[in-house]
Amino acid sequence: MNVGKLTNLEEKGFYGRYAPVNSGVHSALIICVDDDANGFLAKGALKWAKEMGVNALAVSPKKEEPGFHSYPLEEVENAVKYLKAQGNQKIGIVGLSAPGMAALAAASLLPDITLTIALTPPDFVMEGYYTVKLDGTGEHPGNYESSLTWREKPLPFLPYAYRHPEYWQKHVEESKRRGDLTAARDLFDESERRHPLQEEEKIKIENIHGHIYLAAAEDDVLWDSCKFIRRMLKRLEELPHCCTYEAHLYEHGTHFVFPEGMIRKFIPFGIDVLLPLVFKEAKGHTKECRETREDIQSGLMEVIRKWQNGSLNTKKGEDENERIV
Repeated sequence: MNVGKLTNLEEKGFYGRYAPVNSGVHSALIICVDDDANGFLAKGALKWAKEMGVNALAVSPKKEEPGFHSYPLEEVENAVKYLKAQGNQKIGIVGLSAPGMAALAAASLLPDITLTIALTPPDFVMEGYYTVKLDGTGEHPGNYESSLTWREKPLPFLPYAYRHPEYWQKHVEESKRRGDLTAARDLFDESERRHPLQEEEKIKIENIHGHIYLAAAEDDVLWDSCKFIRRMLKRLEELPHCCTYEAHLYEHGTHFVFPEGMIRKFIPFGIDVLLPLVFKEAKGHTKECRETREDIQSGLMEVIRKWQNGSLNTKKGEDENERIV
């Protein structure tokens, strides 16, 4: 399946890959990724979006800057402008894991975005991180560098509890203790314990327009994504807001609460075998994890369809979108 042409940052003001469905579709999703817009995750997500019947543009930091640090949200703004110039009348955004943070933050700043999908997202701006190999580590934090910037200024962020190389050492220790290939829930809990979350570090989700779709699982060991979503729901309940929203919180699913159709693009064969090897929490719950992903797949298919044809209600209080499952 064709996934379009790679666009360099210097050409259009963003680094990304656009995959249109056909000339008769006038809605598009921006898909935020943190590895590379030319990588297999971005291409898999684009193929998924095309199967959902929507144009899609994967954006990411430049290939030369692995990780997620000082990412200018103006690049998402430029992506919106590009999509509108291609004839797209409706613009949505999707983010999985840390890019879910970027999707939420961008949507809170850009009113042209009218559908925001964030799966296992933080509700705050994270400190930036690098995935280059430094002193034998797989990842290290920035030197108190924000993950996001806006109008050339770093957004306030929650600092990590640990510096290099202790940051990676704690990650490895927790993963071994839990029996997972990767885990960092304790790291984030300790970061909030040492530095209670400040208002300026929280994503202003109440400023997002249109509709928000959130999902996470209780057995997530990368961070407590269900706690983060519950805080966002509380914020929306307490503050005037510009959107409707729905939150789907599952008992099983791990950090990979991605649509079944999308994860099958990432891993065409053996996801049910691979998942328990990555996350101990999935052992004995293969069926439940798959049902979570299938529920998200069907839910997003319905949401995207209604958003495209104009039947998705985006007026607060006039439908049943405010719910948890």
